[in-house]
Amino acid sequence: MSVFAAWGRFVFRRRVAVLVTSVLVLAVSALLVVRGGTLSAVITADVESVRALTLLERELPRPGKSSFQLVFQSKTLLAADAEFQADLLGAIGELARDPRVAAVIPPRALPPALAAARMSADGHGAIVEVWLKDDLQKAGPSYADLRAKVKPRVLSVLATGPLAEQEDFNRVLEQDLVKAELISVPLTAFVLLAVFGSVVATLLPVGVGLFAVLGGVAALFTLSRLTHVSPYAMNVVTLIGLGVAIDYSLFIVSRFREELARGASTEEAVVAAVATSGRAVAFAGLAVTIGLAGLLFYRGMFLDVIGIAAAIVVALSVLFALTSLPALLGVLGPRVDRLRIPLVKVSSESPFYRKVAARVMEHPVLVLLPTLALLVAAGLPFFGIRTANSDVTVLPTTTEARKGYDELAKGFPGQDPSPIVVLVQFPGNPLEAPRLGALHDLVTTTRARPGVLRVDAPVAFDPRVPKELEAQLLGAPRAAMPPELVGMITAMVGPTTVLVTVRSTHPPASEETRALVKGLRASPLVGDGRLVVTGRTAVDLDLFEYVKQRTPRTVGFVMGMTFVVLLFALRSVLLPLKAVVMNVLSITASFGALVWVFQRGHLSSVLRFTPGPIEPVLPVLLFCLVFGLSMDYEVLLLTRMQEEWDHSGDNRRAVAEGLAKSAPLITSAAVIMVVVFAAFAMARVVLIQAIGLGMALAVALDATLVRTLVVPATMRLFGDANWWAPSFLRRR
Repeated sequence: MSVFAAWGRFVFRRRVAVLVTSVLVLAVSALLVVRGGTLSAVITADVESVRALTLLERELPRPGKSSFQLVFQSKTLLAADAEFQADLLGAIGELARDPRVAAVIPPRALPPALAAARMSADGHGAIVEVWLKDDLQKAGPSYADLRAKVKPRVLSVLATGPLAEQEDFNRVLEQDLVKAELISVPLTAFVLLAVFGSVVATLLPVGVGLFAVLGGVAALFTLSRLTHVSPYAMNVVTLIGLGVAIDYSLFIVSRFREELARGASTEEAVVAAVATSGRAVAFAGLAVTIGLAGLLFYRGMFLDVIGIAAAIVVALSVLFALTSLPALLGVLGPRVDRLRIPLVKVSSESPFYRKVAARVMEHPVLVLLPTLALLVAAGLPFFGIRTANSDVTVLPTTTEARKGYDELAKGFPGQDPSPIVVLVQFPGNPLEAPRLGALHDLVTTTRARPGVLRVDAPVAFDPRVPKELEAQLLGAPRAAMPPELVGMITAMVGPTTVLVTVRSTHPPASEETRALVKGLRASPLVGDGRLVVTGRTAVDLDLFEYVKQRTPRTVGFVMGMTFVVLLFALRSVLLPLKAVVMNVLSITASFGALVWVFQRGHLSSVLRFTPGPIEPVLPVLLFCLVFGLSMDYEVLLLTRMQEEWDHSGDNRRAVAEGLAKSAPLITSAAVIMVVVFAAFAMARVVLIQAIGLGMALAVALDATLVRTLVVPATMRLFGDANWWAPSFLRRR
C-alpha cells in the first residue's frame, strides 16, 4: 500500500477526530482574523536610495514620523487674502491641537522663499503640511479621524501625501477584494454545479476554499505583528487561496465520485481518491510552494513576506484537501450526490477530448509547430517592457489622495511630491568655505542640466550674491543671519549633510528624469563630500537593478527545484524537463499580453486604468505564482497518463487515454481559476489588475494550448523515452 493510500485509510477511520480538529483550527483562525492587523509596504532593501533615506532621517529629522498634505483652494479668494488665511487657520486649528499630531505647518510659518513654493501658480491655493508622531503603520488607523477634523467654511480642501495615499490605497484594495469575492465565489459555485450536478458536491470545494483563505488571512495578520506586510498581500493570499484550494478539492471530489460510480465502498473510494488525486495535489502544492519560495530572494521589497503568506495559504489548501475533505467524504459517502440539479456534468471521459487526442497522436508535428509559434509570438511584446514603481497614479481618479495629487501637479509647479532628493555628506561641518564652494558649483551645474525645473538648496539661492560673499553669510553666526536664511539652513543642513532638492520638467518615470538621476550619480564626489540620490525615480532605478541581479538565481532555483519534485512525482527524467520548458512558454506568452495591455494601453478603457510602465516586481511575482500553479494541471495530466502507461505499457495509448480522462477535469479546474483570477482583474489598483489578468491568461493558455495540444504532441514524438527513469525512481 502506498503512503497516500495509507493516509487516506487513516483519515477515513478517524474522520470524526479529523473533523473536530479542523473545526478547532478554523476557530483559532477566525479569532486571529477578528483580532486584525495593520498592513503597510516598507522597502528596506540595501540600495543607495534606501540608504539615502536613512541618512536623511538621521541628519535632518522631520517634525514627525509620517505626514500628509492638505491642499486648500478657492475659486474667488486669493491665498494672500485675510479671509482665505483666516478660514485656513480655523480649519486646521483642531487638528493642530490633537495630541497625535507633531506639527501642522501652513505656508505663513515658513521662510518667504519656501512659503512662496507652497502657493499655487494662480494664487488661489495653498499647501499645509501635517506631521504625525507615529510612523505610517501606526498612524494609519488614526488618519480618518484626523482628516475629519479639517472643516473649512468657504475653502475646498483635499488631502494627499504619503499617509493619505496609503489609507486610500488600503481602502480601495479592501473594496476590490470584497468585490472580487462577491464575483468569483458565486461564479465558481455555478461552474462546480455544472461539473458535479449536485449541491452537496459543489459546497465541498467552495467550503475548503473559504476555509483556506480564512487561515491564510489569519497567518497574514499574525505576520503583520512581526514584520511589515504589504497591503497587496491580502489580495494575493485570497486570490491564491480560492483558486488553489477549490481546484485541489475538485480533483479529489471528482476522483471520489468516479470510484463510487465504479462500485467501490465509501472507504475504498476515499483511499483511492487520496492515493491518486491526493498524491497529485500534494506534489502540485509542493510545486506551488517552491515557486513562492523564489520570492524569498527579494528580501526587503515586501515580496518575501507575500511569498511566505501565499505559501501558508497553499499549505493550508493541501492540508484541508488531504484531511478535512476526505473526512467529510467519508461521512457523506454516496450522499455526496444529494440535491442533484439537472445540469450537464463532466464525466470521467470526454468524446471531444478523445477525438482531440486521436488527432494529436496522428499529426503531432502539424499540431506542435503552429501552437509553439503562437505562444512565442504572444510573448514577443515582453521584450519591450519598461518598468517603474507605482505611485499615487495607480489609484482611481475618484479617490481624494489622487485628486489632491492631480491638483498639486496641475496648480503647484515644482511641488510634485516625487522630487529628486540629493544628499551630500561631508566628513565634518558642511558650512565651511571650501565645502560651500563645492556645493555652490553642484547646484549651479545641476540647474543647467536639461530637464531641470528648479533646484532648492541652501546655497546659490540668489544669483546676485557672489559665491565668496555667500560663503561668508552662511559661515556667520546664525544670530547675524536674515530669518529666511536661518529657516533654509535649519531645513536643509544637518551636522554633516546638505539637502538639495531637484525638480524635473518631466514625470518621475520618464526616461528624461531617469537620465537626470543617472547624471547626478555619475559624479558622486563633491569636494571632500559624497553625493547620494533618492526619491521615486532613484528608487525605481535601484529596485530594477535589485530585481535584475536576483532574478537569475530565482529562476534557476524555481525551475531546478520544480524539476526535482516532478522527477519523483512522475518517475521520469524527460517529462519534468518538458514540463519546465512548457511552463516558460505559457508564462512568457502571458507576460507579452501584460505589456500589450498595461504598458501599451490596449483595453485601458475597459479596465479603466492609466497605461504606463510595468511594476518591476510584477514579472517576478507572476513568475513565482504562475510557475507552480501551472504544474497543477501538468501533474494531474501526467499522473493520469502514468496510470495508463503502468497498465498498458503503450505510450500512444497512455497519452491518448490520459488526455481523454483528465482533460475535462483540467478544463473545469482551469475555468474555476480563470474565474477567480479574472474577478481580481476587475480591481481598481493596476498591480492587482495585472496580477489577476496575467494569472488568468497564463492558466487559460496552459490548460488549453499547452496541456491539451503541446504536451501530448511532444509525448507522442518522444515515445517510450517519456517514461525512462533510473532504477531508484522506478521503485514505488
